[in-house]
Amino acid sequence: MTEHSKIPLPDENAQAEPKSTLIERVVRNYDLVKLAPAPIPEELVPPVAKRRRYRRAGEEIVDAEATPVAPTAEPAPPPPAAAAPRPEVVEPEVIAPVPVPAPAPVAAQVPVPVVQPVVFQGERHPVRRQHLRDQGLIVPEGSVTALLEEFRIVKRQLLLNSSQLRQQGMGLDAQRILICSPHPGEGKSFTSVNLALAIAAEKESEVLLVDADFAKPSVLSMLGLPGGPGLMDALVNPGTDVADCVIGTDIAGLWVLPAGSATTSDTEYLSSSRTRAVLDRLVQGAPNRIVIFDSPPALAASPAAELAKYVGQAVLVARCDRTGQGALEDAVSLLSGCPNIQLLLNAVHFSPSGRRFGSYYGYGG
Repeated sequence: MTEHSKIPLPDENAQAEPKSTLIERVVRNYDLVKLAPAPIPEELVPPVAKRRRYRRAGEEIVDAEATPVAPTAEPAPPPPAAAAPRPEVVEPEVIAPVPVPAPAPVAAQVPVPVVQPVVFQGERHPVRRQHLRDQGLIVPEGSVTALLEEFRIVKRQLLLNSSQLRQQGMGLDAQRILICSPHPGEGKSFTSVNLALAIAAEKESEVLLVDADFAKPSVLSMLGLPGGPGLMDALVNPGTDVADCVIGTDIAGLWVLPAGSATTSDTEYLSSSRTRAVLDRLVQGAPNRIVIFDSPPALAASPAAELAKYVGQAVLVARCDRTGQGALEDAVSLLSGCPNIQLLLNAVHFSPSGRRFGSYYGYGG
């Protein structure tokens, strides 16, 4: 049996110790003091921090271990906070407005004046058909001949060119055609009259034949028409309306403008600023009107070169048995004011293909 030690009992004879708490007795009897940490030297012990609690209902509560602190006077209320400085107001920069000019008043749209077409009111004179036949010219209402067929081909090409030039913006010049030759006697008047007679047969076109050979006019005599004032009179006298100088014929669609009074300054008048207005008057408001100028020979007189500036096409008539290459080149150079120059070969008696084209008879002008 294990030997048990007895719990020592307090000595009854021992001097009574002062009363102590249970915890103190346990620490002392069981020698728990040994377990306590070594005592800290007193000089190293920091003073007890005084802890203060906030007042509650006007009393100051102090920690039991804290040293009582005499109540202090209530701290003076903090001085009123100085008014916060007002932030500096930065006024925005004022930019002077740039004056905007008032829009210009819109001009009232001016209606484009309607161009009144120039209608020729000249007296109509008969053209003797037998006189045309005797000269070998085209006879209106007559039978179809080889000559008529040849000029039908020529006029068709010229009318097509006129339409294309109008579409390209050439204006009134597209309606004017100049007939010329390098030298006299090569067939330019014969070509002018026959071409005018062929175009007059068109159902929707009319033609004005202008005798512009001021030195030796021949158109009126070839058609058997009387003389009168003409193109040169309208150029010389600003008060003369060129439309009043136009002569009518009994051939539907054919009108004739004589050369007018003879002058030694025909080239100077043609080069004046009035010429454009006079020639435009001839086709004013009449898009289906073709004007044909029978001009003097290019190498024999100067008016042909001046008239070339006002037409859209020029036809240079060359006689196959008379006109030389040098003369053609010189004539083309003089007519360079016209942008479209075409060659018409006259008096041809032989064709390699067997076709007779450009064979003219009876020309004496």
